Amino acid sequence: MIIEIGHYALVLALATAIIQSILPVIGALRQDGATMSVGSTAALATFLLVAVSFGALTYGYVVSDFSVSNVWENSHSMKPMIYKVSGVWGNHEGSMLLWLLILTFFSALVVVFGRNLPEQLKALVLAVQAWIATAFGLFILLTSNPFIRLAPAPGEGRDLNPVLQDIGLAIHPPLLYLGYVGFSVCFSFAVAALIEGRLDAAWARWVRPWTLAAWAFLTAGISMGSYWAYYELGWGGWWFWDPVENASFMPWLAGTALLHSALVMEKREALKIWTVLLAIITFSLSLLGTFLVRSGVLTSVHAFATDPARGVFILVILCIFIGGAFALFALRATRLKAGGLFAPISREGALVFNNLILTTATATVLTGTLYPLVLEGLTGEKISVGAPFFNITFGLLMLPLLFAVPFGPLLAWKRGDLLAAGQRLFAAAGIGIVAALVWAYVETGAPVLAYAGLALGFYLFIGSFADLWLRSGIGKVAPAVAWRRFSGLPRSAFGTALAHAGLGVTLIGIVAVTAFEEEVVVEMKPGVTAQAGGYTLTFDGMRDGQGPNYTEQSAHFTVSKGGVQVTDIWSSKRLFTARRMPTTEAGIRTFGLSQLYVSLGDPMADGGIVVRIWWKPFVLCIWGGTLLMMAGGAVSLTDRRLRVGAPAKARRHAKAATPEPAE
Repeated sequence: MIIEIGHYALVLALATAIIQSILPVIGALRQDGATMSVGSTAALATFLLVAVSFGALTYGYVVSDFSVSNVWENSHSMKPMIYKVSGVWGNHEGSMLLWLLILTFFSALVVVFGRNLPEQLKALVLAVQAWIATAFGLFILLTSNPFIRLAPAPGEGRDLNPVLQDIGLAIHPPLLYLGYVGFSVCFSFAVAALIEGRLDAAWARWVRPWTLAAWAFLTAGISMGSYWAYYELGWGGWWFWDPVENASFMPWLAGTALLHSALVMEKREALKIWTVLLAIITFSLSLLGTFLVRSGVLTSVHAFATDPARGVFILVILCIFIGGAFALFALRATRLKAGGLFAPISREGALVFNNLILTTATATVLTGTLYPLVLEGLTGEKISVGAPFFNITFGLLMLPLLFAVPFGPLLAWKRGDLLAAGQRLFAAAGIGIVAALVWAYVETGAPVLAYAGLALGFYLFIGSFADLWLRSGIGKVAPAVAWRRFSGLPRSAFGTALAHAGLGVTLIGIVAVTAFEEEVVVEMKPGVTAQAGGYTLTFDGMRDGQGPNYTEQSAHFTVSKGGVQVTDIWSSKRLFTARRMPTTEAGIRTFGLSQLYVSLGDPMADGGIVVRIWWKPFVLCIWGGTLLMMAGGAVSLTDRRLRVGAPAKARRHAKAATPEPAE
């Protein structure tokens, strides 16, 4: 009965989404407040109904109701409860329902936090959100219904793909979708502005918080997915330039450009047309990513759907929304004012440079991802575009941007002094060079470019805090005055510094693990030792084990350094009972920011086993940097000026007027 309630709630959600997609538009055209207000009520009702539907499907997984086809195909009664719950979105149908849930959740957030938005703009934004919800509601009900019953009901399920039975899956997809779908709000604001014909600094102020929130969630989702693949798949890599990885990375690049472009529009009322275009492009890339994952055109651990009908349906959605948005943009763009002027050397100029690099990098990744698909469709020839192409093209594009990042906050609006900004970064550059030289003294043998990359990473990390240092007057004024200035800086300034510093930390991790990683592949028998990263690993033997829904063979290794045992590592190979599918569970030990990584290979005829051992120096910097980026986004969101439509708070006690630092 609960499953039927969930199915019925989904149908009702589609009906309310259709109402939400029509009536607010009519109200906006007629300037009818009562009709426009229907959008808010319908948005809340749609979210509630989709939540009920999602809860009903989750209930089916929790109680192992195998009369539901989706539960039977992706669950098992012996599966741990956390994987029963995460299995809800570990398949095509459930993940699309999660997609719709998050979409309607963001629509509800617009209602809750958009009380100070202009009534007409809010109505149009909610209507555009409903257009998207209607399309995906139809897609789920017509091609991907998760509530289909089986008769008679099987006694046991087929189990979830063992690779997906990991805590990372419980976290990665929801975070990724919060980023993907969060950009729908920016898209809706852009389309609403084009319909209404209103585009000003206030619009950018309303869009920035949604962009920042979506960007932070997408950063978290990509980071979690990278770490999950790193430790779960057993291949020791943190990024493979998989087409589906690229599908999430492209909206992140475009969203980063949008975040900076909206800042220029808010502060200087410049780049108006470009900012609207970026908002459309960013969500279009999110839809493209959905198409690539759900259409079956790609083969990947991330891809679920293989039904061509689903791919065609999503392709139609893609064409309607992307084509319609760009057509509307083409019709309206000529009527929009371009905005204010500024000198090339200025904060605006730095942010434009940022946008040019990021959009070019996005186009590069898009080309490398789609070119094999297009070529195969036209000629039938199959080729692959792999890491060498992306590493060279993307890496070379990003180098000037990474060098320029600390300059942006140090340049004044409208007209800046590049030489003065460079002089303020001498200390950061010097520290970066010294740190790289010290690293070269300790760790020799790497290419010169590796040490240059480390110097760039340290320079970027230190330089990110230069703006806070200078604006606080540290070293130039009394400590009490410096602290007062420092604590009085806007939170967005701290958020910017953290995000930029996180980029530097990630760069250090990437360069360090790429240049100084050690890999050992050896056949081992009990008593045999191997060396990696200055540590000695002794193979002690194998042990059989039993999990809730799998059997495993685990290998035990003793890790010593200088003849003294420091830790041990267990690495295993599992065989999941229901699917008869093996997985490799890597053994990982962390030493500071570095890791020792052990993965089991195939057993040998003579009783030995192939073991792959990696020493990965400073690999945790890769994900530690992304945590700093996410923290920067979260801190910036707490800035009062980034709250949607928030009026200035009245102050009870008058304070001496002090000039607000330029951002």
